[in-house]
Amino acid sequence: MIPRSLVAHLDADCFYVSAERVRHPDLLGKPVGVLGNQGACVIAKSYEMKAAGVKTGEPIWDARVKCPEGIYIKRDFRWYEVISRQMLDVTRKHSHLVEYYSIDEFFFAVETPRGQAVEPAIRAVQAEIKEKIRVPVTIGVARTRTLAKLFSDTAKPFGIRVASTREEERERLSQLSVQEISGIAGRRAQRLADRGIHTCLQLADADRRVVRELLTKTGEDLWWELNGTPATPIRPNRTPRQFISRGGSIGGASGDPNVIEAWLVRNAERLVEELEFYEVKAGNLTLALHFNNHPSIGANAPLASHTDRFDVLLDGLRIALPRCWRPGLVVTHMHLIAGKLRKPGFTQPGLFDPPAEPSDTIARLKREASERHGRFSVRSGTTLFLPELYRDPSHGFDICDVRGKFCF
Repeated sequence: MIPRSLVAHLDADCFYVSAERVRHPDLLGKPVGVLGNQGACVIAKSYEMKAAGVKTGEPIWDARVKCPEGIYIKRDFRWYEVISRQMLDVTRKHSHLVEYYSIDEFFFAVETPRGQAVEPAIRAVQAEIKEKIRVPVTIGVARTRTLAKLFSDTAKPFGIRVASTREEERERLSQLSVQEISGIAGRRAQRLADRGIHTCLQLADADRRVVRELLTKTGEDLWWELNGTPATPIRPNRTPRQFISRGGSIGGASGDPNVIEAWLVRNAERLVEELEFYEVKAGNLTLALHFNNHPSIGANAPLASHTDRFDVLLDGLRIALPRCWRPGLVVTHMHLIAGKLRKPGFTQPGLFDPPAEPSDTIARLKREASERHGRFSVRSGTTLFLPELYRDPSHGFDICDVRGKFCF
């Protein structure tokens, strides 16, 4: 009997490469690699390049030895986001409950008319994305999200795998290593191996209390999901967050105060984007700097109230900066960390905050210009000290964590 509630996991095949092939059809069938920021690392590859032995994360000079006929392209996250949103729109036509898990992965509730088979409905989603967007996707269907993701991973490329009964699930789980489960690797996998647990089926058949002892509650949730009981629902809304951070390398070590402040402003603008994206305001803010030949230093940036305003955040960061940096120290990395996050309806304006209207107007104009002309088309004049960064269009967009996976 087919259960009432099934979960589908949709995963685009070689997504970055597939997105490049949408606008460059001549790349179809050829070995293609997508490179990271500095063009030194392969962050995605086509199946043709994978067959040549190239691995994700491999330096370009090693990849070219293995695949000299390969075509290497610098990544363009703005374009990948456009394609991702088109895929999401199609998926939402077929299901009322869709979770944007990452830039190339969605979970959605399977919806079929009573009495209709599941696979034709799933194949209709796959076919529409391929026809309208020209991106191949693989879809797995099962009773829980963990099972659906496991099964989609084994159906690539451009496959569909439906396991609607416990018998089908057990057969497939017996063929999969526990390390196929996201989050189980290294020490966790070794703990399970020490108890004779090597396959997903062995994990599902293990004593739940033992699994919790070995893998904590996260592992127990996986145990329930492997046994067909949902422990994690589909989340159509953004997951609440405790912290939001922006920063990283400053593109080369520098002790120039103008460059350091320019990076402070750039990261503040990026942080504001994320606060707006997740629809939260920050109650505290920390600046952390990392140096050459000196221990890292962090300092709190004072905030009078919860805010997502660029001017207020930047005022606090400019107070924190001299507490972290002094002339002579060479900065290599910078991080801005926003905490005590709250939704706008659960915050109280600060008594001494500057008037909101001018700031809100400027923020709105910046957003409208960015949507029309490209990200950072309007930005603080302080960032003029970073001409090389903004001259490179590949720096105009970035995707992070579950919003789209870690990228170089």
